[in-house]
This record gives sequence, C-alpha cells and structure tokens, in this order.
Amino acid sequence: MTDTAAPASPASAASLDVNGPDFAALVAARLCHDFISPASAIVSGLDLLEDPSAQDMRDDAMSLISSSARKLADLLQFTRVAFGASASAESFDSRELERLAQQGVFAHVRPSLTWDIAPQPLNKAASRALLNIAQIAASALPAGGAATLRAVVADGRTAITADAVGPRARLRPEVLAGLKGEPLGEGLGGPWVQAAYLFSVVRAAGGQIGVEIAEERVSIAAWTPAD
Repeated sequence: MTDTAAPASPASAASLDVNGPDFAALVAARLCHDFISPASAIVSGLDLLEDPSAQDMRDDAMSLISSSARKLADLLQFTRVAFGASASAESFDSRELERLAQQGVFAHVRPSLTWDIAPQPLNKAASRALLNIAQIAASALPAGGAATLRAVVADGRTAITADAVGPRARLRPEVLAGLKGEPLGEGLGGPWVQAAYLFSVVRAAGGQIGVEIAEERVSIAAWTPAD
C-alpha cells in the first residue's frame, strides 16, 4: 500500500500560524520532551554522588552523568540549527549538518544513517529542512533499519530525499497530517508540530514537500530554492 502526500493547497498552508502562541507552545513542549530524558539522567547521577549509602555506585553515576551530558549537548546543537535558532548563519556546510544529524539523532536511536550528500554549502531553509527530515526519518524506524539522506543542488533548487527502510517502517497519522499542512486532530502534538514546522519551513521558502509510504519503507522528498 502506498500513501503519497501531494503538495498542500494554499488554504491548508494558511491554517498553520507558526507565529502563534499555541504553535510556539507545542514546539517548546516538543523540545522539552527531547531534553528531559538526558537532563533527568544527569540529576539522577548527581543524586547518587550525594547519597552516602551509594558510594559504591560512584563510577556508574559518573558514567551516567558524562553520557547524558554529551547527549544533551548534542541535542542542543542539533536543535539550534534544525529549529532555526542559529539565525546569524545564512548557510551551513553539509559536513557540519551530517555531524549534527549523526550525533544529535542517530547516535541515540536504533536505525543507522547513510549520508549520501557531497560536501557543499546549503542555505538556511534547506539546512533546517534536511535536519528535520533526518529526525523524522529516524522516528519512522522504531524497530531499526537504515535511513539514507540525499541532497542535490541543481537548476536553482535544493532537492532533498530521505529513504527510511526497515521492519515496521511507518509514520504516525499526526506526522502525516503535519507534512500535508493539516491541523492537529487526534494524536500527539509533539510528532505533529515537528512535521508541521518542516512543512512551514519548506513552504515559506517557496518549496514543496511530499511523502510516500510502502511496505517497510518511508520516503520523504522536499525541494527549496537554492538561492
């Protein structure tokens, strides 16, 4: 079975107020969800260090603090670019984007990443789109697999594709809704808001995005102007 999302109509795009407080609250909630696990693990490690009865677990506590702090730092660096806080940069080296995707996402999930993108600068819209597509592709493989990311700049466009292949490859209904520019219905706001943000980034740049779902495969494609 194949489900292809066609480019959304202007009406559905207009229904997404990315500057509105409700949308901002959902983005904040999504980011807090990503950060809370490593932050809580750091606190747990500190509690163990301070517990006189747990001194035999000191090495374990230090290891937990170290690994969780690294994960949190990786997530923060990824988020600064993926969600646009690095506003001073107008372009990003694709090799830096690969590092952010690998360390900020794929180092902490079951699927692997194949980065089939030549070293080149990518503008802000393409960079944001690429990182968000990478994270959504990773989430489409809950049982593991491989996600292949490609980006080609030609004819004034940056074409981005992600092929996520693995057992039980799927996208949540709310993610599909977000990628189509549809409002959140039933389902979780966190997965939807990232997909809706990705949709809005691509459409605001003047591009388009679509998704195709087949057995054990999810493919996401987008293009944005290269200038």
